[in-house]
Amino acid sequence: MLRILRARWKQGFRTVGFPDKPPILPRMYRGRPQCDPAKCRAGCKACVEACPTGAIHRKGSGVSIDLGRCLFCADCTDACPTKAIEFTSEYRMATRGRNDLVADDRAYAVAKALDGQARRLFGRSLKLREVSAGGCNACEADTNVLSTVVFDLGRFGIQFVASPRHADGLLITGPVPKNMELALKKTYEAVASPKLVIAVGACAISGGVFADNPEAGKGASEVVPVDLYIPGCPPHPITILDGMLRLLGQIE
Repeated sequence: MLRILRARWKQGFRTVGFPDKPPILPRMYRGRPQCDPAKCRAGCKACVEACPTGAIHRKGSGVSIDLGRCLFCADCTDACPTKAIEFTSEYRMATRGRNDLVADDRAYAVAKALDGQARRLFGRSLKLREVSAGGCNACEADTNVLSTVVFDLGRFGIQFVASPRHADGLLITGPVPKNMELALKKTYEAVASPKLVIAVGACAISGGVFADNPEAGKGASEVVPVDLYIPGCPPHPITILDGMLRLLGQIE
């Protein structure tokens, strides 16, 4: 017993200080991309042609980047001859609307909190049923790690449950292929109203790399209404946590 207590004392406090303290992100972390119009060469489409999911479009003197389709693969930064595009360390990327996921010369609209009644219902206790709808397990892994001692999702009153009948909403990962559409609809219907839906990752938002496949859909919103979009491939656990807490009004 003394040996166990000594080991625990040496380990110290393992839970991250977020959201009270800024998160410590890896040096190689790729956050929200941005384009510098001053560096963007007129007429150049190198980044547009390099993007594997068609997330980049020319806009004025710069480009717009759809984070709902972006894989954060950095093919665009490698292709850009003037290095106009870069990935920042900005982890706050979750939005309430699909159109808000477009990063361009406008201010990026991060997720707003639910209305007063919804916040009273879910603000202190939110139970989610996770649905892996054809995912590769990357988004699933970064979601599951939120329940570990490092992130400790339960301290915010958020928990994952086994049954949709015990849940307040769904957290969806994967591109929702045709053979998962009915299962997702039935799971959504099994959650009592009012309910929330969170789409995590490029696949769940837009279909990701599978968007043009006839057997895969273009995201969860084609099957069920979505209240929160969290981009990434996969999104960092802090990005997922930040989006959830903004939705519940626990951070602004």
